[in-house]
Amino acid sequence: QVQLVESGGGLVQPGGSLRLSCAASGIIFSINRMGWYRQAPGKERELVAIITNYGSTNYADSVKGRFTISRDSAKNTVYLQMNSLKPEDTAVHYCNAVGSSYPYVYWGQGTQVTVSS
Repeated sequence: QVQLVESGGGLVQPGGSLRLSCAASGIIFSINRMGWYRQAPGKERELVAIITNYGSTNYADSVKGRFTISRDSAKNTVYLQMNSLKPEDTAVHYCNAVGSSYPYVYWGQGTQVTVSS
């Protein structure tokens, strides 16, 4: 089974920066895309950013211009650089991967990002 392990979350002041990392391990035949989702208390999980195996990216409007997603294929790792953080960015952030075999979708355990003074 594929395992996704996130790291890099924590407490930061408004305007600060954090870098999240997600390392994938296990038997992987094909990963089509990886990305980040987040979920705040009382809200639905939402897409933050994704990157495909072709290198194309997509961002939520709320983070566009502030966040950057990237990957290191040799290390099976995806990153999320978060700049100019706002209190509304506070959420549990989950790493996500989509592959070509069952169960197709993989999730990490989540890492907490808290933006507060």
